[in-house]
Amino acid sequence: MLIKKKGSHQNHQDITMKLKVIIHQAEEGGFWAEIPAILGCATQGDTMEELLTNLHDAAEACLSVDLENIEISENDRISELVL
Repeated sequence: MLIKKKGSHQNHQDITMKLKVIIHQAEEGGFWAEIPAILGCATQGDTMEELLTNLHDAAEACLSVDLENIEISENDRISELVL
């Protein structure tokens, strides 16, 4: 799976992250997939196209962080890591 995000890097270059996913056929029909590198991140879809869309959404949601719930002191620094 390839996640691309435009315009958020200092040089406004595309940011790309590659993640391996495991895609399974669901017993009830459709597909489900998991992203082993992100513990607990999984989703499903009736079609492969829907599954891929849902995988992008799931990866973004699993990797997002709400900084309001994290205690940050005045000596701490927030930074971003681009992969």
